Amino acid sequence: MLRAFRDAFRIPDLQRKILFTLLLLAVYRLGSAIPTPGVNSAALSQADSSGLFGLISMISGGNLSQFSIFALGVLPYITASIVIQLLTTTIPALEKLSKEGEEGRKKINQYTRYAAVALGAVQAVFFASFINSNAAYIAVGWTPGLFTVLVMVLTQVAGIAFTMWIGERITEVGVGNGISLIITAGIIANYPTEFSNTAALVRSDPEANWVIRLVAFGAVVLVTIAGIVYVYQAERRVPVTYARARGGVAGQARGATQATWLPIKVNQAGVIPVIFASAMLIIPNLIASATATRAPAVSAWLQTNLVFGQPLYIALEAALIFGFTYLYNSVQFDPKRIAEQLREAGGFIPGVRPGTPTAEFLGSVSGRLSLWGAVFLVVLTVMPQLVQSATGITTFQFSGTGLLIIVGVALETLKQLEAQLTVRRYDGFISKGRIRGRLNN
Repeated sequence: MLRAFRDAFRIPDLQRKILFTLLLLAVYRLGSAIPTPGVNSAALSQADSSGLFGLISMISGGNLSQFSIFALGVLPYITASIVIQLLTTTIPALEKLSKEGEEGRKKINQYTRYAAVALGAVQAVFFASFINSNAAYIAVGWTPGLFTVLVMVLTQVAGIAFTMWIGERITEVGVGNGISLIITAGIIANYPTEFSNTAALVRSDPEANWVIRLVAFGAVVLVTIAGIVYVYQAERRVPVTYARARGGVAGQARGATQATWLPIKVNQAGVIPVIFASAMLIIPNLIASATATRAPAVSAWLQTNLVFGQPLYIALEAALIFGFTYLYNSVQFDPKRIAEQLREAGGFIPGVRPGTPTAEFLGSVSGRLSLWGAVFLVVLTVMPQLVQSATGITTFQFSGTGLLIIVGVALETLKQLEAQLTVRRYDGFISKGRIRGRLNN
């Protein structure tokens, strides 16, 4: 795959696509330096953020901590995509649209954009109200009030729309999935600052065995990346046999069969269960803030036990990840529908009868893979918290979720580059064959 990335720079067309992608990503990162009107970015960046707020800030490349014009990034679009994707399997009208080919896909994408803008507006109101409630977060020359909130919300809605446009342009004209590359760029953008902070931490106390801690920390990161690559590409290939049409290919007996397989990935849900779990665990923090004056004992207990890194927080997060993994996989992978499609196409699994037995077999396979996928996500989420506590290195945000996104996007982008190189080689081979044929004639 790395050879595909190297060879891509030798083809002018792919060079232009890569440069166009990098240019739009640079425009997006430039927006992180432009604060939202009325916001004191310096004061807001000092605010403590964890849970979902920390996840949003990580995905947006620190835009939320400064509340830049791209503060919410692509999170509303991701949320809208997940919601529309889930509704497609439950609402007949959307399911019918999804089966209408390119036109249906365009309609669903349009609904997703509208939903993203609506969700982004709601989230912008929430964050703008939070900033407006603290006069220290308001910039000089601005006063807390409805006008300030309205300006912040309109700025964020415009930023969300522009971010979606950048992502779609990268997907259409550039290389890779635009939204995924924007998320990856936001995560990687935090690394230089975190490396610098880690180096400053080591220099501040050179006698604290930081070298051993850093080596152990780096070894765990490398092992984690290797594990992500292995699990990301792991899949269960269920053998499927299709009956050929009678009198199809000359020289073959009638009723011959063609063998293939049905791939089922171990981690079908990706990082979606982690995002959902983080969103649920932000609720206790909101309750603690709301009950600080009326029920101080409840608020103190929540802020002590249900915070990032505490045993109860880790246990609840693991349970929620398990639950959301099974829920998402059950919605996305429908054994009955796949069994019906196999039967209509004349396919069957060797040793398994078509119809209900096939659906039960696929359901059991998917259930076992969902278990291992959930275990993988739990380990990927919990291990960084334990490693940071053991090594004391908190300046570098070692996030399993971030690494999973980076590795997944990198693998998919390299695969797309490899596919485009293969197509060009194939086209070149055909063109040479046509020229030779004309010369021979």
